[in-house]
Parts: sequence; structure tokens; C-alpha cells
Amino acid sequence: MPIDVFMTQLSPTMTEGKIARWLKKEGDTLESGEVLVEIETDKATMEVEVIEEGTLHKIIAPEGMVITVGEAIAVIAEEDEEVPDDYMPESSGEPAVLETTATVDIPASPAPVAKAIEAVAPSPVEAVQEVDMATVARAANDKRIKASPLARRLAKQKGINIATLTGTGPRGRIVKADIEKASKRGINLGGQSFTPIALRPLPTGSMPYHADEYDAIENSMMRKAISRRLTESKQHVPHFYLSIDVQMDRLMDLRAQLNESADGSFKLSVNDFVVKAVAKALVDVPTANASWTETHIFQHKHAHISIAVAIDGGLITPVVRFSEQKSIVEISNEIKELAGKARKGALKPKEYTGGTFSISNLGMYGIKQFQAIVNPPEGAILAVGGTEERAVAENGHVVVKKMMTLTLSCDHRVVDGAVGAAFLNALKKHIECPASVLI
Repeated sequence: MPIDVFMTQLSPTMTEGKIARWLKKEGDTLESGEVLVEIETDKATMEVEVIEEGTLHKIIAPEGMVITVGEAIAVIAEEDEEVPDDYMPESSGEPAVLETTATVDIPASPAPVAKAIEAVAPSPVEAVQEVDMATVARAANDKRIKASPLARRLAKQKGINIATLTGTGPRGRIVKADIEKASKRGINLGGQSFTPIALRPLPTGSMPYHADEYDAIENSMMRKAISRRLTESKQHVPHFYLSIDVQMDRLMDLRAQLNESADGSFKLSVNDFVVKAVAKALVDVPTANASWTETHIFQHKHAHISIAVAIDGGLITPVVRFSEQKSIVEISNEIKELAGKARKGALKPKEYTGGTFSISNLGMYGIKQFQAIVNPPEGAILAVGGTEERAVAENGHVVVKKMMTLTLSCDHRVVDGAVGAAFLNALKKHIECPASVLI
């Protein structure tokens, strides 16, 4: 029988994908392992390969079309099988017989073929573990998903992947109650808690600008994800902010000495020291290293630190895992490697998910102080300003010191004011006594 190919969930937060490029055309013979199609997700453009061999009978979704996860994109005919020209898949909502193999480079042009990535990389809430989406797809493909039309409609509205649910209706059928239960538990496509928000933009024709006075740039999948996630965070996470000034003279001196002694084998940045100091502070104040769910607070045992990296058209937060166990040189090298992959759109899901705490540094742009938006489900994000000389009072005298302002944005459901203050004071200690980060 014909093999229906559906849009697969290729990242933990993917709800829809854009067909960037078909590598095969109708009538082509398909062999296992060949790349069939490139799909632009909310994170990158992914190469998807064929699992089921046969002939590409029909392409349902042409290049440039945005398709919801679970909707049909193509039909494959098995060997020596005659498929009617008017054949269409019986229903949507089924997993595709596809497998992600790699990301492709992102062009500088903003559209239509992909750029990667979303504003803040998500970390699953139900269990802070990466999800092998290809495995989920193959497992779910072993049997058709039984769900009522109402359940399918509610799941689509709430961003819930019915392939991840177990039905309680007759013969395992997924019903309305299953969707509502999953929604209350905070389960969605990637197992992470958020409620999709419907924003109604002004139609282009009603904008109060003359058409010849602007360039209309189509929103990429990445930019849509930025809009959605930051809006959700700002509306649903009770933010509060704490700032502290730290003296940087000793850190800057130590950094210069280490870089000079390295003889070119490595080059440490101020941000490398901040990352390691944050990891140490999270060990000192583990209650600041936490995530929120509706039923539990996850207090993490390790410092998996998300680092905001600017790329064309947005940013992504690759994760330096087990930062508390790594030397500052290891952290520095890993950040450089991850940042390089991020700018090429070549990060794998395990490299940008599962963070427990985020850092955003705009100091290199001359920014003195700013407030970052919390990256759910993480409980806090640190905004790092630039180092500058300031006149400060010391022992009754005015002296010039190199200073930096750090601002901690906290989710008050997870991190209380006293916890945030304790964390910042621990961080200040490590930055002002930088030898501690080398121990």
C-alpha cells in the first residue's frame, strides 16, 4: 500500500516546518539513506533522509510551503505498486517515514531558505533530557494514531503532539480528556511547558507606512519562534531583576597573564571567566540552578549553561554542559566551537537543549547594563554588561576601578529574591577573586 509521508517533528519545539528544497522529484526511485527533502524548522534547515524505499509518487507540499507537524507532504509507492493519480493520505497527524541526518549551512539572505534558530533554546520540563525525534517517529509509525476529530483539533490548537500521548478512550483512542490532561501537565511537542499565543498582526496593507518607504522581509521560522517564545516568557513568567557591580581589575590582570603564558595555545575572554564563575556560583547556591513545572521544581545537579550567541536574523543559546566540572580553557574552547556551529546553523539538538541557566553578554557592544528575558523553563538568566573604568569610593577615597554591572533576571516561581541575591554575591566573590575559577 502507499506510504504516506508526513511532516515530522525535527526539534523539541517544532510545530510546523517549511519545505526548503526537494532533493528528489516525482517518479524518482528512493533508496534508504538518501536525502529526500530539506525542511526549515524553528531552529535550522534540516536534511531529512528516506527510511522506506520505493518511488516518489506525489509531492503534496511544494517548496516554500509551511506545513503543520503531522500533515502530509508526499506519497511514496512501494516497489511495483500502482498508486492512483488521485490518491491522497487518509488523514493527517501521523508521523513521517523520515529521519533527520544533518543540518545544512544557512545562507546570509533572510528568505526563503533557512536560517537557524530561535531566541532562546528550550529545555524540556517533563524531564530535562534530549528527545530522539527520529526514534519517536519510527515508534509511532508502527501503528496508526487513533484520535477523535475533536481531540485532533484541540491538540493542534494547544501545540500538543498526539503521537506522544496514550489514549484512554475505546481501544486506546485519544479523546478530549487526554488532550486536556496533557495540557494541564505542561506537555507539548517537546515536553516543555508553554501555551501557544495567538497574535494577530496588522495586515500588510493596513500598515501606516508608504509602500515605497520600507522593505517587507518575510518572517523566517526562526524569527517566528523568537516572537512566540519571548512573548510567552514575558507574559507568563513573573520576572524580577537584581543588579550588582563587580570589580574587574584582578580578573583582567589574571586574564592577561594567562593569555600571555599560553603562547597562542588558547585565548581567554572575559566571558569565559564569567561562565566559569557562574558555574562555581551555581554550585555554591544550588537553589538558583532550578527549573519550574506546574507540579515540581527541578533543582539541577549540574550547571548546564546556555550561552546566547548572535547569528544573522536572531540568536541561539548553545549549552556548555557540566560547566562546573570543566576548566576555564575547556569552557573557552567549547564556546568557540559551539558558536562557530551556531553561525553555520550546524548545531545538533543536544547542543542547544537541556540548559539550566542562561548568560547573555552584550558588553562587547558597549552596553553598560540591560535586563534579559528568562529562558523557560530555566529559572534565571544573567545579563552581562561591559567592563569600564569608573570612579568609586574605597576606604574614604575616590579611586578609579574597572567595573562591570551584572543583572540577574529571575522567575519568581523558582528563584526568590534572597536566593537571587545569594547567587549574585557568590558570583561577585568568584569574579573579584578570579583565582577561584582556576581551582
